[in-house]
This record gives sequence, structure tokens and C-alpha cells, in this order.
Amino acid sequence: MSVKTQRTREICALAPIVPVLVIDDAAQARPLAEALVAGGLPALEVTLRTPAALDAIRAMAAVPGGVVGAGTLVTPEDVRAAKEAGAQFGVSPGATDALIAACEAEGLPLLPGAATASEAMRLLEQGYDMLKFFPAEASGGAPALKAIGAPLPQITFCPTGGVSPSNARDYLSLTNVVCAGGSWVAPKNMVLGGDWAGIESLGREASKLMD
Repeated sequence: MSVKTQRTREICALAPIVPVLVIDDAAQARPLAEALVAGGLPALEVTLRTPAALDAIRAMAAVPGGVVGAGTLVTPEDVRAAKEAGAQFGVSPGATDALIAACEAEGLPLLPGAATASEAMRLLEQGYDMLKFFPAEASGGAPALKAIGAPLPQITFCPTGGVSPSNARDYLSLTNVVCAGGSWVAPKNMVLGGDWAGIESLGREASKLMD
């Protein structure tokens, strides 16, 4: 196991599903995080796709039992801003040398994205053996990830992108999968409506996907 990905792997192993969150209103961040943590999903990925994302990370970082990370890291500036906001890990759709160097300089554990064997091998060369398989469904789904795993058993993955309650177990049953990223545990209508009990219930169901 690589030292570079040890902390990332520990975070990924906290629960079967890492919620992938797009937050438009930072005021919703804390109750959303509290609901997901209460439902058994402590590792939370806040994507940097909205103006509210960094403030949402700040709010979630104060939630007991939660481990908040920043998703959609693309540039070194993203990394520095995420770290400053309190992110405890980072997730990227792909990986560049500059992005990896920024995460290492900031001491931010990174889950870098890969969709092909070559991308996975390049990251392995750099000391990363816990990767995000993205976009999972568009890249061939669980069969593709299983096939990549055959010659590269030393790499484990968090498939993200198109993962849903109907196919999550297909991914989670693979020997090279630690967890999966999913957005269905925090539907936009529930977040906007403040249905925190409903979100906690969805989290509880997702937390049992590996049982």
C-alpha cells in the first residue's frame, strides 16, 4: 500500500458510498452533512462546481464525525482554496502533475481520477494506488473496472459517475473497489426542501450496501 494514498484509502473505507454533493446554498451545508453522517456516511465530497462550495466545506468541516473533502479539483488554485476552507481530502476527475504536486505541497490526501489502464498505471508510478474510476458508467461500468483490475490488482478504486442504487452493488462486489461515489443520497429536491430526515434515511440505506 502506498504511503501517498494511505489516508485517502482510510477515508474511502469509512462507508460504502461517498456522497457527491453539489451545493448551491451554503446555509444548507451543515444540516445536510449532519443528516448524512447520522445516516452512516461520514466521508462527504463537496464538488467545486458552485460559488457556494468553499463556504459549504467550511460549514461541513465543523460537523462532528464528518470528513469533508473537495471534489472537482482541477487546478493548484483549487487545491489551495479547498485546503484553506477546511477540506480533509481532495477528489479530481483526472490527474495532472501540477495538481498532484499542489496536493502534496498542501498535505491534502488526493483521490485522483482515471478511466483507462494507462492512466491508472501512470498514477501508480507516482505512488497512487487508490483511484477514482471516472466516469464509471460511461467508461464501461463494473465490467470494465473488473477487467482493468485483472492485470492491475495492486490498484483499488472508488467508481463515480452514473453509480445508482440499481448498480451500486455491481461495483461494490468487485475485489478492487473500496467504495463508490454517489449523488442519489442527497437529491436536489430533498436538499431544497430541507428534508434532512429523508436524506438521513437514504444515507442509512446506502451505508448497508456492503452488508
